[in-house]
Amino acid sequence: MDFGKLLSVDRVNFTLNPEPPDNLTVLSDIVPPDKPAIYLGATGYNMKPWVGRWYPAGAKEKDFLRYYGSQFNSIEHNTTHYSIPDTVTIAKWREETPADFKFCPKIPQTISHSRDIGINSGQIQQFCAVIQALAPKIGTCFLQLPPYLELKDIAKLVRFFEVWPANIPLSVEVRHESFFNSGADAATYFQLLQENNIIAVITDVAGRRDACHLRLTANKTLIRFVGNGLHPTDYSRIIDWSRVLKRWTDYGLQEVYFFTHEPDNLLAPDLAQFCETTFSAAMPTVSIRGPRAMIQSVQGTLF
Repeated sequence: MDFGKLLSVDRVNFTLNPEPPDNLTVLSDIVPPDKPAIYLGATGYNMKPWVGRWYPAGAKEKDFLRYYGSQFNSIEHNTTHYSIPDTVTIAKWREETPADFKFCPKIPQTISHSRDIGINSGQIQQFCAVIQALAPKIGTCFLQLPPYLELKDIAKLVRFFEVWPANIPLSVEVRHESFFNSGADAATYFQLLQENNIIAVITDVAGRRDACHLRLTANKTLIRFVGNGLHPTDYSRIIDWSRVLKRWTDYGLQEVYFFTHEPDNLLAPDLAQFCETTFSAAMPTVSIRGPRAMIQSVQGTLF
């Protein structure tokens, strides 16, 4: 993930933004679940370097998804960003993952990066017709908008939400700076998501602290956490997030999708394992499942 990446993070202030006042309204409207859940995941499972550490020694590529599902209970599924899968592939994904597993498939770029966000192409309906076969293992579909789509284009989003089926959960990541201004127009964007029960994706990345907005717009949230090769701040930031997530789940937030990004995805399980340990300690009543290394590596001092 190149969005917001910096060559060095030594001088970055990673302090999380203040709690948006609108969050209290969102949380007060949620019926608290019997047991809130945090779903931990990475951005892909076809990772040969994980064999012998996170996957069994000698694991075959055809079995990687099955092993991934034994370690994580969710995935930011980038495969669907490049093409609409067929029904055979969807069935395979369902069959090879545990009952508690949730997919967060990324909407194809032929939709998200088209001039009209796919509204007139018929591809939204095509994608949804296929992806709904993943139910009940759909966490939320994920619309990642290009950085050139601005707040002034919000009418396109309004139309997209009218076309998108209400029974398929949806989350949206915007990247243009105009969406994060403090003015009334930017507030209109988050209000639009809230009115449609659509998740505002929170992206915690070094070079774009505005994208880490902390705004809740639904009974779930999706956080894309971009680490920096297990830099000490990766760990301190996770500790900060444990406090935020405790507050939100205490108030009744139902589900959290938390995806760890690390360079080339290599160290994503290491960070996710730290997330599981840290989040479980802070929120012992919340359902969390994280990876367990098959061979423990020697770990240095974190701080």
